Formats: sequence, structure tokens, C-alpha cells
Amino acid sequence: MRASLAKRPQEVAAMFDGIAHRYDLTNDVLSAGQDRRWRVATIEAVGAVAGQRVLDLAAGTGTSSEPFADAGVHVVPCDFSVGMLGVGKARRADLPFTAGDATRLPFADASFDAVTISFGLRNVVDTAAALREMLRVTRPGGRLVVCEFSTPVWPPLRTLYSGYLMRALPALARAVSREEGAYAYLAESISVWPDQQGLGRVVREAGWHEVAFRNLSGGIVALHRGTRPPEGAAAPRKG
Repeated sequence: MRASLAKRPQEVAAMFDGIAHRYDLTNDVLSAGQDRRWRVATIEAVGAVAGQRVLDLAAGTGTSSEPFADAGVHVVPCDFSVGMLGVGKARRADLPFTAGDATRLPFADASFDAVTISFGLRNVVDTAAALREMLRVTRPGGRLVVCEFSTPVWPPLRTLYSGYLMRALPALARAVSREEGAYAYLAESISVWPDQQGLGRVVREAGWHEVAFRNLSGGIVALHRGTRPPEGAAAPRKG
């Protein structure tokens, strides 16, 4: 099964349900282990300390949430794929896995000290609405960290990476996970995603302040950061 780039939520959720059991292994192989480095960089950028509350969106099986929990952070792994959550819950029953849509989060206003989403924002049906929801559930002064595929800054790497995405990645995914269609969709979704500056503008327009980004692996991945403005500062209404 393969979801179209129209990003119909039920189709995308079903697609992730279908690859849940081999998702972490496949990602490790497809990124040549770089996903571990990206995960560490994301955790460092969030900068959460023991006792703080972090919302980890698009958490999948909880691999990105575990380091927070192990450091004493109250992390809530949230995803719209029930299949992914089930795999994660079987491995880490102590984590409060929560099913939720990033555009309609099931959490109260100002519930978290930080919100992070890794490799999931481009799969959301409405990027701006999701970023506004993340703003809503973050306390004033709290942080946003988005880890997402982006645009390599060196032209030769950009050309090589584009060829890998559209030709090699789906075939390699088929060999590892026995599922080519889902990864063909993921490759196409990466190819049409905004570059670093473009995503930064979307984050700022959603109401986040102090927006900046950092390239990882030559821009194959970028970390975007933002801060919820203090009370009284202009921020968009929910909607």
C-alpha cells in the first residue's frame, strides 16, 4: 500500500502501520547509521532536564523518546499510527504512548516545556496548523525542535542524494523491509519538501520566535529551533 502525496491522514497512518515492525531497522540501514547521530543532535537541541515535560510527536515506536525518559524527563510519545505505538508499547511499557493527530493535539494549552518532531512534519496534512498546535501546547518560553530531511547545501551532494532518494532508497527498502511503496512515498515527500529557509519561514509564520536552523550531514537533515513567545507577545490564534 502506498499513500499519495495528498497526505490523506488515514492512508499515511495505514502506511506506517504496515512498516511498523521493521521501521527502526530499515531506517538504520537506509541512513547508514546516521539516524542515530541525528537523534542525539535533536535531544541535545531540545536540552530538556530531569523533571521537565516533553512532547515527542511522530514518535513512532518510541526510539526518539527513550533517551528523554532514561534521563528523567517526562516524555509523551505521540503518533497517529496505532501500529507504530503498539510496537513501541510492547518494548517500553513504561512510556505513555498516545495516539494523536498533530493538527488536533489531545493536550491542554501550555502543557509542555518543549515539543519535538523528527521526520514527521512533512507527513502532516497541514504543516502550518500542526506548528500552531505545537505552539499552543508549549508553555511561554518553551522550545520547539524540528528534525527533518532538507536540501544538501553542496550541489554535487544534492545531485547524488536526489538520485539515491528516487532510485536506490525504494529498492533498498524493499530488500530490508519487504515494503517498497511506503519508502517510495517517503522519498517523494522529501523531494518536494521546503528547503531550510523555506521551512524557517513557515515556522515563524506559525508564531514561533527566535527561529534558527542547523544543518546535519551537509544539509541532508536540518534541525529547526524556535521559542514560544512570552505571554502578551503577538501569537496566532488556534484554528
